[in-house]
Amino acid sequence: MDVIIDTSKFLGKFLYYFLESLSYKIIPKRKKNVAGEIVLITGSGSGLGRLLAMHFASLGATLVLWDINEEGNMETCRLAKGKGRAKVFAYKCDCSNREEVYRVADQVKNEVGDVTILINNAGVVTGKSFLDTPDHMVERSFFVNALSHFWTCKAFLPAMIKANHGHLVCISSIAGMVGVNSLVDYSASKFAAFGLAESLFLELGIQNKTEIKTTIVCPYFIKTGMFEGCTTKYPFILPLLEQDYVAKKILNAILEEQVYLIIPKFAYFAFLLKQIISPKMMIVLSEYLGVDTCMSSFKGREKENELETETEREHQ
Repeated sequence: MDVIIDTSKFLGKFLYYFLESLSYKIIPKRKKNVAGEIVLITGSGSGLGRLLAMHFASLGATLVLWDINEEGNMETCRLAKGKGRAKVFAYKCDCSNREEVYRVADQVKNEVGDVTILINNAGVVTGKSFLDTPDHMVERSFFVNALSHFWTCKAFLPAMIKANHGHLVCISSIAGMVGVNSLVDYSASKFAAFGLAESLFLELGIQNKTEIKTTIVCPYFIKTGMFEGCTTKYPFILPLLEQDYVAKKILNAILEEQVYLIIPKFAYFAFLLKQIISPKMMIVLSEYLGVDTCMSSFKGREKENELETETEREHQ
């Protein structure tokens, strides 16, 4: 009897939520108002983080900007303040350092208030083959791309749970869903970030904290300094993405409280193929799309390369 009741409940809820999601495809969800929300963006000193800051500033959100690059972060702060009357607070923070994350988080709570939208955007790319990647750079990839998400969520989620209000945003990557040549450490760390965000989404749902939203973003390579030199074989199939386009798509996904955002749409098909084709077929598809050579001319951000060189010297 219990099996029949449980199955009936499951089918009823499953059908209801299927029809609900279908209706949103026809009639888009009403976009939420973020005016007055306290939005914290990590990695806001340049690229995607800066563009997201500009968009949220124009919507009247209170911005909290975190970046290890103090100069770039202050420039983002200046630009964001020029967008209407948004309040903007900039902090230097090394997101790879747990103690520093907690210390600056406490400072934010005291000086600004409880963060209600947390955007984990900070990221680093090594761009080397597996055996050419020094151990400390592997650790750095995980510290910044994955473990920092644990520390920021632990710092700001309790207040969201108490208020049953908030939004967690994880900027992962297509490389966090499908392995990529010469991006082993980056891909593994982005898989970890994706796993954290998805698991936390399910955990909050089970705890009935339904007003704490989650958005997990998986874009293909973006035309930022971080992926300088990266190429694509067939741009009409799998293009390098423009920063502003990605920022607008992320903003819209947050405002519509979309859980998953994969860019471009072709990647949805590629991810589905991964589940049904053989591993050898997957390798052939990767070669066809140029995934095997996309990092061949990779350069990355100049400042990141300088930081890596300094770190290498410290480990010698």
